[in-house]
Amino acid sequence: MAFLSSRRRRTRLAPELDDQELGRLLKSLRATTRTGTIATTDLCAAQITRLLDQDPGDWDRRTHRLDVLADFLTASHLPRSWAAREPRSADALVLHAWTMVADARAQGRPEGASEATDLCLRAAEIAPDDPTPWVTLLAVARLQRWAQPQAFGVWNEVLARDRWNREAYLGMLGYLSPEEGGSRIQVLEFVDTLCARMPANAPCAGIELTAQVLQYHSVLGRGGFEALVARNHWSHAMAAQALDRVAHTWPQPGFLRHAKALADLNLLAYALMAADRRRDAAPVFEALGGIVTSWPWHLGGEALAEYDQAQRRATVGL
Repeated sequence: MAFLSSRRRRTRLAPELDDQELGRLLKSLRATTRTGTIATTDLCAAQITRLLDQDPGDWDRRTHRLDVLADFLTASHLPRSWAAREPRSADALVLHAWTMVADARAQGRPEGASEATDLCLRAAEIAPDDPTPWVTLLAVARLQRWAQPQAFGVWNEVLARDRWNREAYLGMLGYLSPEEGGSRIQVLEFVDTLCARMPANAPCAGIELTAQVLQYHSVLGRGGFEALVARNHWSHAMAAQALDRVAHTWPQPGFLRHAKALADLNLLAYALMAADRRRDAAPVFEALGGIVTSWPWHLGGEALAEYDQAQRRATVGL
């Protein structure tokens, strides 16, 4: 992936990250999805299909693009209309299912994603090698709190098709968390097992650091004295080691090559600043080139403002 100098680019929220073709598609969809005509549905569907048909077998890139498109189109008529018009299109079925899950999560209504299960299974039958129907079904399992044998069964279907699928590992991390019915012990065991087998630059390489950031946020969320000393989390051995393992490798040009590499670099910059490791954070901000993700920056306030403030702090005196 190409990293851009932060001195040449203003900071901006970019859900597409460095995927320029996806960015162009989002811009086009923004201009054309305001109308609800059949012609508009057909035009947008053709544009989405062309993008998703690129690089067949690059499941990491396909998962990223569907994730961003589903979030972008959650409130749109397009996914449902496209799935109704092309019921044998795996792209249409998966996108519709993914937007249903996103909407149900946003509304706090797990039952709103019930139809998504059937859509995912139909898409999996049409495109048996594609992991994204199973990635989406795992999101359903997480939202509806399926029993662990069923959830792990879906997860294994993803891994059989895409061994290091980032979205699937993030989904299981959330599913096993105490907030969603799991436990801290289950999270630790899951992360330890993954780290023992995973290549250092796999698409899911950010899982260990994600788990540490989520634990840090859990401490902050308790308020009171614990929130005041939450920074101490990063001095604990497990958290410090998680940062040490990636702080100097991830920002190196070409080390991270997966579709959401810039999202992981945002996570790293955030964690380093939370740990007050400003010198280590400076090259990470440089590698980001001003491309900002909402999470985890928005947890402290407005994402761009939080990012800009952290970047200034990281570069003072360097």
